[in-house]
Amino acid sequence: MSDNIRILMCAPDHYDVDYVINPWMEGNIHKSSQQKAVEQWQNLYNIIKQYATVDLVKPEKGVPDMVFTANAGLVLGDNVVLSRFYHPERQGEEPYFKAWFEQNGFTVYELPKDLPFEGAGDALFDREGRWLWAGYGFRSELDSHPYIARWLDTEVLSLRLIDNRFYHLDTCFCPLSNGYLLYYPEAFDSYSNRLIEMRVPEDKRIVVEEPDAVNFACNAVNVHDVVIMNKISQDLEQRITEKGFKVVQTSLTEFLKAGGAAKCLTLRVTEPILEDVHANDYVETRVIKMEGHLLDSGMMNRALDLIVHEGGSFKVLNFNLGIERQSPSCAEVRISAPSKDVMEDIVSQLIDLGAVSPPEVESDANLQTVIKEGVSPDDFYVTTIYPTQVRVNGNWVKVINQRMDGAIVVSEENSNITASCKLLRDLEVGEQVVVGVEGIRTIRAPQSREQRNKPQEFSFMSGGVSSERRVELLVEQIAWEMRHIRDQGGKVTVVAGPVVIHTGGAEHLSKLIKDGYVQCLLGGNAIAVHDMEQAMMGTSLGVDMGKGIPVSGGHRHHLKVINMVRRAGSIAQAVEQGLITKGVMYQCVKNNVPFCLAGSIRDDGPLPDTEMDLIKAQTEYSRLVQGSNMILMLSTMLHSIGVGNMTPAGVKMVCVDINPAVVTKLSDRGSVESVGIVTDVGLFLSLLVQQLDKLTNRYQVAETV
Repeated sequence: MSDNIRILMCAPDHYDVDYVINPWMEGNIHKSSQQKAVEQWQNLYNIIKQYATVDLVKPEKGVPDMVFTANAGLVLGDNVVLSRFYHPERQGEEPYFKAWFEQNGFTVYELPKDLPFEGAGDALFDREGRWLWAGYGFRSELDSHPYIARWLDTEVLSLRLIDNRFYHLDTCFCPLSNGYLLYYPEAFDSYSNRLIEMRVPEDKRIVVEEPDAVNFACNAVNVHDVVIMNKISQDLEQRITEKGFKVVQTSLTEFLKAGGAAKCLTLRVTEPILEDVHANDYVETRVIKMEGHLLDSGMMNRALDLIVHEGGSFKVLNFNLGIERQSPSCAEVRISAPSKDVMEDIVSQLIDLGAVSPPEVESDANLQTVIKEGVSPDDFYVTTIYPTQVRVNGNWVKVINQRMDGAIVVSEENSNITASCKLLRDLEVGEQVVVGVEGIRTIRAPQSREQRNKPQEFSFMSGGVSSERRVELLVEQIAWEMRHIRDQGGKVTVVAGPVVIHTGGAEHLSKLIKDGYVQCLLGGNAIAVHDMEQAMMGTSLGVDMGKGIPVSGGHRHHLKVINMVRRAGSIAQAVEQGLITKGVMYQCVKNNVPFCLAGSIRDDGPLPDTEMDLIKAQTEYSRLVQGSNMILMLSTMLHSIGVGNMTPAGVKMVCVDINPAVVTKLSDRGSVESVGIVTDVGLFLSLLVQQLDKLTNRYQVAETV
């Protein structure tokens, strides 16, 4: 039996930790004992010789990691794909391994010099020979997998590594005989774990916990029913044994200092070929084009980071850097992804950044028909806040009613093609919905370097979250913008929660409405209830707003207010009857400012104006928010998120809350014209009114002069 299996090893004559190219080497430069390393290697060699034939490649000076023969290449039958090492420190090994393979009758395939692939360290055959597991993420590139599939005529399954401690696949993944698998799931991304679970039944998966994983338990050599490995815990040994394997442990601590163990020190050179297994790889490739000030805006970095973060790989095919101050740059990037689904996730996010297909490969959007009311076809394109176009019949069509989290419906009437955003619930049978990511692009307004870098006294702030120390500066900018919007006949929408009332902001918000700075109010049942409670009884949540102390029976006040308004018939009728004489809702009624109160399960009453049908409330919110130039989101997370999702890019947003987490969530929508302010909302409104009054006085003085 041993004659059928041959394993290549290299004696550690020149082994040492001479450099740092993985986390395990850090702090171990020249700290490995040569004598102990030789003893441990010899013990491993003697154990393996009991179960397989061991071939030796001559160790060479200057390449201390040559002892890790797993990285020499990947062998199947008489063919070998030679490694292309990622780090220069190991590239000197390549000619020595190539010579050995050629001398021993193998046909050697060599990848392009700029395409890293580190052999059987990152590519492990299922021990039944059914497919090849191929890793990528740190040392090997995803683009090497199609070459391997074609040259070795095998099915390749790509797994992405995400923990740099497990920089090679064989450090955290070990296929065993009879379809078993020894692995550490936390080393892989979610897509890879799903792929593993699809191919390997649960009863065949032996999960390694972190203490054993960092001791390189998965870096094992499997020959039939024998598993040869570094020292492991009793629990793991028992679980492996229960699956019918014999565990042979041997200390390899000296090699752990360089980031390797039993498997790293060996290369199986007799991998069997199954006649019914043929080339198949699932790697998707696509070329995208990006234009603009790619470097100084950070767009190029964001795009490339996004590709890698989402599990893809890239190669920059062309990059033309703008040589003049106003000249845009242009880049073409080839993206690789392990599956169609991952590719579409990546491309959909790149579209948000403004990426498009090169003109020579542009295609129309794919359309599918709705066959059930309120249900989109699978893989429909999910819309964003950014202005979007779809390509239909070779022409780009602007999408109307742009909003987040909708579908794009394309219709044609009398040769007139239209595209619009629709919520899933509004889809009708027979409508054509855009699916996939073909034929879609977003439009980003170009911005010069001067516009990005020039400080402008009253320019609206860039996206971000600001603490209290910057509130006054930001309020000054917001006040100027609100004054400008009012004077131009624009629209400011306020989304407010009851905290506005509780913190004493009602008088300030009322003044904003009275002075014409607010054209729409959105909120819930509570803000109206507590605003009118304060107006009618001087309390909010039963607390005297003048003294800041609870009043006797105050906890019933809001219910009494609800009852009075319900008796009157509506908030407007309560104002007309003289029951309400001040406050936010009073000013809305008196100044014809439309409002919508969206109900929830916790609402008392509710008020007759509160819309308890969620769908109708969403529809009314969407209608009222249209045409807004600015939205003030004041301490109401859920209502603000809802409004944000139905608001297209370009609308200025101010998110104010005392909770930094809420502010971050609301302002992190990708819009460059939004800001989050961490402060008390009552203080914010007070400062805002003061700044607007200063502006008014300034204008009056200017007119007098």
